[in-house]
Parts: sequence; structure tokens; C-alpha cells
Amino acid sequence: MESLTRYVSPINPSVFPHLATVLLIIGTFFTSWFFVFVVSRPKGFSKSSLIFKELLISLFAAIFLGFGLLFLFLSVGIYV
Repeated sequence: MESLTRYVSPINPSVFPHLATVLLIIGTFFTSWFFVFVVSRPKGFSKSSLIFKELLISLFAAIFLGFGLLFLFLSVGIYV
């Protein structure tokens, strides 16, 4: 038992609320950019030519919102 070492998080837990706030703000920015991008497209415009840009914006939004929610849960004591 004495040879075991305690696990130490690579990120200081006191930074979790700040990290959650920043990541959620960035994720919300990408989400709103995606919404404006989809809504402001002209009616006759080809959807297949912009699918890569839509997927890229939604990927960044999902990543930032996912990690933001993870750190939000960690900051309030829900360990996932």
C-alpha cells in the first residue's frame, strides 16, 4: 500500500469553473455562427457545396460545448 501514489489531476480543480466558462462561450459562438450560416443562405444556393463548412463549424461547436459541459460538471462536483 505504501508504494502506491495518489492520482493528481493534470488540471488544477480550482481552474474548472473558469475553463468551463471559456469553453462554453466559445462553443456558443460556434453554435450561433452555425445557425446564422444556415439561416442566411440564399434559397437557390446549392447545399452540397457548403456541407463541409457546416460539418466543420458543427464539429467545433460540439467539441467546445462537450468539454465545457464536462468541466462544468466537474466544477460542481459531478465526477463523470
